[in-house]
Amino acid sequence: MKLYNTASRKIETFKPLGEVVKVYTCGPTVYSNAHIGNLTAYIYWDLLVRALRANKYKVKRVLNLTDVGHLVSDGDEGEDKLEKGAAREGRTVWEVADSYIEKFLDDYRSLELSEPEVIARATDYIDADMQAVDLMTERGFTYETRDGVYFDTAKFDDYAKFARLDIEGLQAGARVGFSSEKRGVADFAVWKFIQPGEKHAMRWDYLGRPGYPGWHLECSTIIHETLGEPIDIHTGGIDHIPVHHTNEIAQSYAAYGHELARVWMHCNFITIDGEKISKSLGNVFLLSDLAERGFSALDYKMWVLSGHYQGARNFTFESLGAAKQRRLNWRNRIAALNQQDISSGGSCRTFSSPTSLTLSGGPPPGPSPARVTPSGHINEILNAVNDNLNSAEAFAVIDNSELTLDDWRMVDELFGLRLIEDSPDAPDDVYELLRERDRMRAEKDYKRSDELRDLLLEKGYTVKDTPEGAIWQYAE
Repeated sequence: MKLYNTASRKIETFKPLGEVVKVYTCGPTVYSNAHIGNLTAYIYWDLLVRALRANKYKVKRVLNLTDVGHLVSDGDEGEDKLEKGAAREGRTVWEVADSYIEKFLDDYRSLELSEPEVIARATDYIDADMQAVDLMTERGFTYETRDGVYFDTAKFDDYAKFARLDIEGLQAGARVGFSSEKRGVADFAVWKFIQPGEKHAMRWDYLGRPGYPGWHLECSTIIHETLGEPIDIHTGGIDHIPVHHTNEIAQSYAAYGHELARVWMHCNFITIDGEKISKSLGNVFLLSDLAERGFSALDYKMWVLSGHYQGARNFTFESLGAAKQRRLNWRNRIAALNQQDISSGGSCRTFSSPTSLTLSGGPPPGPSPARVTPSGHINEILNAVNDNLNSAEAFAVIDNSELTLDDWRMVDELFGLRLIEDSPDAPDDVYELLRERDRMRAEKDYKRSDELRDLLLEKGYTVKDTPEGAIWQYAE
């Protein structure tokens, strides 16, 4: 399995650190709904986890939920996003966080994404945050100002290494008076003090003053508490590279004395009709917006996985329509495999409760229905995914290969597209209509045959004539 490592800027053969692969995913700031651009990252990292398991690795993944401390700026400026959300909606910050966590998890599950072993709320790790700041201070990496405790990046020699930052250039370009107490332009707050008159409902006493953790700190402490350093893979978006992940690396080393992660993976953004996603442009779409236009969450997942996680993607409803049709085609291929020749009165071979055939090896539990041995094509599909998560190439293999039912089961486990579950057998009356249509065609009563075809369409099925006889297909 080969993965692109942001730290080395090259594709490397993945080598786990231990028996369990430790994966951390930077999660959402829960002050508003996650739009489709936000959700894209979790689709890519779900593929990563599924691919690791397909390669017989045991995986422990942690996903954080930022419910405090993320200022409007990714640096140390502006209003806390939770406070902003609470003011916008006339609710408490706790109510806002709880509400959007629930909505995010609903979207997450509608995309058939693997459940992380740990879902960590930042506010559950405040004590760990304070302990981390204490450790950094004891080791000489911080200094205190009127508005917080700052990490002194000059004390960490490798600070600029990860993101290839030009610190001197940043210093020269900093606006005059960016902070009268901040020693360096790249220095960042690990703890913020609440100023007199400042509204901030989420507050904890530390160093004798009310305050809250800096946004970057939560990921370091959550990783330390749930996984331990170093972890195998740290994931996020490309926007995390120059600030958030750079700061994580620095503060984790300063607090705990270890490398944070061996492999860093970052996905690219999507644009919509060539434009950045922005409320001002009116192009912020939620999964619910797609549903109103007739698209499922899995149609969107299909579109995302049709491209590569490192590529710049441009979303259009035309391309989403193509992804929906592709998924329908795959479901119809499964439906065809499960039908026998009905022209002679046969019946459908159904698998309404399919057995699970894991890619990690071993037989499925319990008795199995009629099964077909997986073909060599599944290895081609997995090889494509193993090449730096090249799902686009894997999809091309699927499009152009004759797959068995067991292949399709494996495809479902690898991509989480719910193809088998969403391809149930047709009811008996559909078979009756098909048989009658065959009789009408044999009698050359094409008018009645067409009427029967239309009746089938009303029920949600089309008819496909094959050399072995007519079979039904899903209309949508």
